[in-house]
Amino acid sequence: MPEFAHVVLEFLKAHQAWAAPIVFALAFAESLAFVALLVPATVILWGVGALIGAASLSFWPIWLAAGLGAALGDWVSYWLGYHFHDQIARMWPLRNYPTLLPRGHAFFEKWGALGVFGGRFIGPLRAAVPLAAGACRMPRLPFQIANWTSAFVWAGTTLGPGALGAEWLSQKLGWF
Repeated sequence: MPEFAHVVLEFLKAHQAWAAPIVFALAFAESLAFVALLVPATVILWGVGALIGAASLSFWPIWLAAGLGAALGDWVSYWLGYHFHDQIARMWPLRNYPTLLPRGHAFFEKWGALGVFGGRFIGPLRAAVPLAAGACRMPRLPFQIANWTSAFVWAGTTLGPGALGAEWLSQKLGWF
């Protein structure tokens, strides 16, 4: 685990009141175009799941914070793509891949909201899909329905394995 992740998890163990705001910020960063490349949020969120399973943190407020952060991060990414669609194509890394936005447009024409929903669960695409959806002018309502529903499913599937694994290790092996 990266040192940064370890420091954050130790901080959360010692300062549980900060858990929900920090998880919100991590999920937001994980879903925000360009920023997601810089923040090791997924690894930290898996660790937060383990803290939940070890009964150091409560599941529901953390799940809510992760879902809200992820949905709002995607919303901002969509907005950036929608309002700056011409400029986005000329920015790194998209300028190095000139066929990406036309392919993204064809993808959204074919899959629509299901593409947004599924893209949330593919690590490298998580922050790029909403940006491309906005740049391709995907209608707002189908985007937001897929965005919000997938955000809360993603939050559960990201936190759940750590929570269940830590609980199992605690019961079977006495860890945590």
